[in-house]
Amino acid sequence: MKARPITTVRTIVAGVEEAGAGTKLFTLVDPDHWALPPFRPGAHIDLHLPNGLVRTYSLCNEPADNARYVIAVKREAEGRGGSRALHDDIEIGDVIGVSLPRGGLASGADIVRYVFVAGGIGVTPFLSMARHLVQTSDADFLLHLIVREEVPLAVRLAPLIDAGRVVVHRTSRTGRPDLASLVGEAGAQTMVACCGPETMIGDFERLTAAWPAANVHIERFVAPQPVIDPDAKPFTLLLARTGTEIQVRAGQTMLAALQEGGIEIATSCCGGICGACKVGWIEGKPAHRDRILSPYERERYLMVCVAGSDADRLVLDL
Repeated sequence: MKARPITTVRTIVAGVEEAGAGTKLFTLVDPDHWALPPFRPGAHIDLHLPNGLVRTYSLCNEPADNARYVIAVKREAEGRGGSRALHDDIEIGDVIGVSLPRGGLASGADIVRYVFVAGGIGVTPFLSMARHLVQTSDADFLLHLIVREEVPLAVRLAPLIDAGRVVVHRTSRTGRPDLASLVGEAGAQTMVACCGPETMIGDFERLTAAWPAANVHIERFVAPQPVIDPDAKPFTLLLARTGTEIQVRAGQTMLAALQEGGIEIATSCCGGICGACKVGWIEGKPAHRDRILSPYERERYLMVCVAGSDADRLVLDL
């Protein structure tokens, strides 16, 4: 059975830089120094590491800087192994395959105010967004960076801090700030965004629940635990391009069923937050459980790692 192709870009590590707080900056370039595929500010890429791990990281550099991808990686000793592999094993000259960039800030022409809230190393996508806005927009923006004490990527953030574009909140001195006071009032011309620990994101989601979905942007580090539906029923996937039918057992993920059927699907988080496994759907009634697709996108796409079906048959654009 013909597999779905997975598109990766071959890059070479051109730089490894210590960035404080157990963090390193990795610069990836095309081997022949061509421009890399374009990206939105704060987009993320999957790194296909030499040891077989696939990990997702936000881009720190702005889209105009398209000759390289720059990522910031904090070494997590108790993490899943990706950050340790990058810190301990990756050197200048190593080859790393990366996915095409996904996600990032889709700034609307009518947005005149941006408020970013970051926790610790969650500042990485906002560094890209902030520098992009400085260069391309007259919109007002403010980044609230919440840390215990040490500022990550301090050298890169310093110009924005000096310009009053970044406010640092040190919880060791003043406690955690009130998110509502940082975000302010909802408005059609205001975009708010958050990246950080899951507890912070949860509070941010509750705070902005009544906001228009298009005006709220969230970046996550780790996918939430999957929700097991005790009433899940089996259903059939029809792959429109080949006419192949694949049975999804009760309680089985759509991704697992496709993989069992020999269909190769790009994956990373397997929890509905990264966008790697986005697939178009044509007919049926998907049960969306991802945390990334907008209501508009859900009319055309689903994430096979977490999506289900509320009908007996679901037709995919595969």
